[in-house]
Amino acid sequence: MNEFLTENAPGTAFAVPSSRWDESAAATMSAEELLLYRSNLLGSDLTVTNFGGGNTSAKLTDVDPLTGDKVDVLWVKGSGGDLGSMALDGFATLYLERLLGLEKFYAGPDDDDKMVGYLPHCTFNLNNRAASIDTPLHALLPFAHVDHVHPDAIIALAASSTGETATREIWGGRIGWLPWKRPGYTLAVELRDYVSANPGIEGVMLAGHGIICWADSAKQCYEHTIALISDAAQYLNHRMAGRPAFGGVEHAPDPDRAAIASELMPRLRGLLIGARTKVGHFSDDTETLEFVGSVDFERLAALGTSCPDHFLRTKIAPLTLDPARLADTQYLAASIEAYRERYASYYARCKRHNSPAMRDANPVVILVPGIGRITFAADKVTARLAGEFYGNAINVMRGAEAIGEYVALDEQEAFDIEYWLLEEAKLQRMPAPKPLVGKIALVTGGAGGIGAATAARLLADGACVLLADRDADALAEVCDSFGRRFGHDPIRKAICDVTDPEAIKAAVDMCAREFGGLDILVANAGIASSAPIEGTSIELWRKNYAVLADGYFLTARAAFPLLRTMRGQGGSSIVFIGSKNALVAATNASAYASAKAAANHLARCLALEGAADGIRVNVVNPDAVIKGSRIWSGEWRKERAGAHGIDAGEALEQHYRERSMLRRDVLPEDIAEAVYFLASEMSAKSTGNMINVDAGNAQAFTR
Repeated sequence: MNEFLTENAPGTAFAVPSSRWDESAAATMSAEELLLYRSNLLGSDLTVTNFGGGNTSAKLTDVDPLTGDKVDVLWVKGSGGDLGSMALDGFATLYLERLLGLEKFYAGPDDDDKMVGYLPHCTFNLNNRAASIDTPLHALLPFAHVDHVHPDAIIALAASSTGETATREIWGGRIGWLPWKRPGYTLAVELRDYVSANPGIEGVMLAGHGIICWADSAKQCYEHTIALISDAAQYLNHRMAGRPAFGGVEHAPDPDRAAIASELMPRLRGLLIGARTKVGHFSDDTETLEFVGSVDFERLAALGTSCPDHFLRTKIAPLTLDPARLADTQYLAASIEAYRERYASYYARCKRHNSPAMRDANPVVILVPGIGRITFAADKVTARLAGEFYGNAINVMRGAEAIGEYVALDEQEAFDIEYWLLEEAKLQRMPAPKPLVGKIALVTGGAGGIGAATAARLLADGACVLLADRDADALAEVCDSFGRRFGHDPIRKAICDVTDPEAIKAAVDMCAREFGGLDILVANAGIASSAPIEGTSIELWRKNYAVLADGYFLTARAAFPLLRTMRGQGGSSIVFIGSKNALVAATNASAYASAKAAANHLARCLALEGAADGIRVNVVNPDAVIKGSRIWSGEWRKERAGAHGIDAGEALEQHYRERSMLRRDVLPEDIAEAVYFLASEMSAKSTGNMINVDAGNAQAFTR
């Protein structure tokens, strides 16, 4: 393949993978472990497989637990797994003899779905990992090790009008070609018969789908797969060299595209009406900008994606927008509504008598020349993956057009996969989403005790959270901890001083750009000081008001435009973290207490102002949240102890505990529960209210 290697490939050339097999690591592995090692190597390289895509198998000998006899067992990646991150329990295991015996139940293509129902009857050793639809492809081929992958370079060949010719040119007959066939038992039979009729071939290109290849050992199979992908990538890079991608440039990247995306995404999100709100993901990578800014952009985008792996995540085609009309909300609304109508027409044209009901008709992928790619989905992970899969589709189109014409999947075939009854059954088996999935929150003071506990509570129920704090080190530590606990996708951080309007705007813009908008604002950033009035300097007075009154005002003011965009989708919520001291006079704390009182009254004013747009504004008033609090670890602890004439150690905590009516400590997690209630649908009809979380203080009783 060296004749195809070129040093003049464009910047968006296909990556050329190379073997990462470590013989020393593999030397001590069992046959099962070698299969896993090979699978993890393939899956961890995105030039080889997409997330969740591809499958691997090995035919191994094991002992039947019932008879004690040695039997042949097919180990194959199970349904819904990911090659890069799976463990041994991610493989389905099936009696090979029983799998091969299933053919007596097969009468033709109409039996594809029926044949899937027989797979559980072939399970070996009570393995509860479900076998995937591609299991027969691996079972019917008479080879010990089989890989089936669909990397971009391979799909570019498989989705090109000259793909079959290119396959012969690259591999000289060593790799065969089969026309498009939906995955299933019929494809497995056709593949087996094709291989039997063409002895000596080393793999088969499946049009529009991917490549399947085999070898006698795990290492040989892995390196064969890598070599085939490398061959395809080098061939395409050679053909793309020196020619403009997608017909050349029509729209240059906008230097302000990040700011434009921050302003645009919440408006789009507010227009995507449905049962649940969505989360967005923005990308302006080189490949996307090259595509959306090209001469051929509209033509190719309208064709839709080709590989089933792609459009199951992205829908068959994206929504494209005119960058000159983004400021026109009526244009955006009309464009989204027109997309929904087109999708409904597609469903009506293609539905079968037993098709599932039409799903969400909103676009998943939205493309804007000069700006980039925006995707919306139920959660951040799904939105990101949808974007990445459309990025794969862009790569496929670029390669396919370089050697011929890009060929999208036939509309009816696309529908039959999207609304496949087996796919619907899989969707119906998925657990119900957590209550805050699709919601986006911004928590100021996010690295402190109450802020971190609140963020954790929201994340635990599915929300995306941006944590803002001025302490960069503490913020990084908290977010790293949350990333290990909740995954990194739903978490972002912003270094932010709430007294700085520009810093607040940057945090709010980040929330819009990273997640698509805002549903929940928790204004929590705070300080505390204690001094008698004659010892309260003007600087100390202003510092309290700058953080506790101005900071809440500035944060709410910056967030209101984003919150307003959700008026048609159940509204949004602001929660201020107040204080018992906002309601009860405190000794030697006039600056702190009066600033807190100002913030609480601001919340009432905002409740009036936001109601018409569905923005609820409520307050949680904590008291004596000592454990886990950064404020109480500093001078405030000594100052309050001094004000009460007691020791600053354990005696202070005992003082507050005994002072309360319930004689209980108040913890950051207790405040987080109250915030969760006010932020969630449980309080959908409450605004302008205060909840005291203080273990009981009669002086602080509201109303």
